[in-house]
Amino acid sequence: MEKILILDFGSQYTQLIARRVRELNVYCEIYPYNKAPQLDADVKGVILSGSPYSVRDENAPKPDLSPYKGKLPLLGVCYGAQLLASEFGGTVQGAPSREYGRAMLTIDAPEDPLLHEVPSPTQVWMSHGDTITEVPANYEIIASTDNVRVAAYHIAGEMTWGIQFHPEVFHSTDGPQLLRNFVMEICGCHGEWSPASFIETTVAELKAKIGNDKVILGLSGGVDSSVAAVLLHKAIGDNLHCIFVNNGLLRKNEFDDVLASYKGMGLNVTGVDASERFYKDLKGVTDPERKRKIIGRDFVEVFNEAAHKIEGASWLAQGTIYPDVIESVSVNGPSATIKSHHNVGGLPEDMHLSIVEPLRLLFKDEVRRVGRALGIDQALLGRHPFPGPGLGIRILGEVTAEKVRVLQEADKIFIDGLREAGLYDQVWQAGVMLLPVQSVGVMGDERTYESCVALRAVISTDGMTADWVHLPYEFLAKVSNEIINKVRGVNRVVYDISSKPPATIEWE
Repeated sequence: MEKILILDFGSQYTQLIARRVRELNVYCEIYPYNKAPQLDADVKGVILSGSPYSVRDENAPKPDLSPYKGKLPLLGVCYGAQLLASEFGGTVQGAPSREYGRAMLTIDAPEDPLLHEVPSPTQVWMSHGDTITEVPANYEIIASTDNVRVAAYHIAGEMTWGIQFHPEVFHSTDGPQLLRNFVMEICGCHGEWSPASFIETTVAELKAKIGNDKVILGLSGGVDSSVAAVLLHKAIGDNLHCIFVNNGLLRKNEFDDVLASYKGMGLNVTGVDASERFYKDLKGVTDPERKRKIIGRDFVEVFNEAAHKIEGASWLAQGTIYPDVIESVSVNGPSATIKSHHNVGGLPEDMHLSIVEPLRLLFKDEVRRVGRALGIDQALLGRHPFPGPGLGIRILGEVTAEKVRVLQEADKIFIDGLREAGLYDQVWQAGVMLLPVQSVGVMGDERTYESCVALRAVISTDGMTADWVHLPYEFLAKVSNEIINKVRGVNRVVYDISSKPPATIEWE
């Protein structure tokens, strides 16, 4: 399978480069610059990412580029371009001021294959503190801006280019065309990596890997585990055994509804209702991290008990996707713990199961594309992300069955309202938070002292950053009125207008 190799130097945009390449139906992989794999015949080109480092720093990442330079098509982006210049005889200095934001690129060599059909001038996005002041003798400057003389160059006699700007970001108007030129024309990729080809290849690999063994998969009702289940079922049929645990913290009616939809898809599913166990263990617990740990621990134990009833299982399937894989081997190691990951981190060693991760090569949007190709209902594929600890981290403070009831009712009104108003698909994630705050109200000429709920709706692509959605005032008024009138125990509704960062999407 032809592929592009991306060496990551720690840029915030590296995953975006990969997404842009995959939008061309070309497979690519990201590796830390210091953990690059041995090249094989499938690698058609290499991209060097940007970086928060300066090439002038004493500890700046400077890998051996000899396996790639002059041997394969090579594109250095921002830091990658500066590295290719400084390591081979050029000069990189601190820019008079940090160059960040939009710039107009003037093309000096319109015949260059990297710039084919890229208009001049064109808007690009700059994000750098250094600038290339001198290039080696055989480097040809092919584009510039008012402030950056060496905005792009080509090395004579090589298929090597460097660009100071970021073609992968939205603000680089013709960035997709430049990347298409590099990947399709210069590297010679054919763009044959599609959902259909992924399914065909993956099903064949799963059959060969698993054979007649039994596989256990924990379903969550979300997109990733659902697509993984259907893909595995296509490969091994009823040898796939799915377990769906009700932790008592799901949305209203979700356990029964999702269980019915899975069985309608022909999956072999066992439902386990462990609500009371979770409520009992969460009694009196208010610390968010402790709640997450208890919910995760209980899930593992309940799942383990159910899994041991399936005799002869050899494999545990997980819905791991590519951003999880990238994070686990990132340049700087796993990021600092802001809060425990929503998903379960591991299972007891006494399960003695091998791991199979059929989606570990895919981004979230690609998982949905594969799901559509598999014929999965769009209502399931289009579902908003939902945290593993469920409503347990949307109830601030102690979790009780009564608080879950209140939150489920309010949440259903909000989510149903988004769907009825045609807003659901415009929102990346939405939910309601039950606050540990009571306030005075007046209902039916009587004084009330009841709870407050906060509505949360964000737009995002991957959950790493998010902005609050500007929902219509009329919609918010309607939802607020309906929650206060119909949900006993709530007399005040607020709307969260915080972005991530500095806030997180969930409140705990």
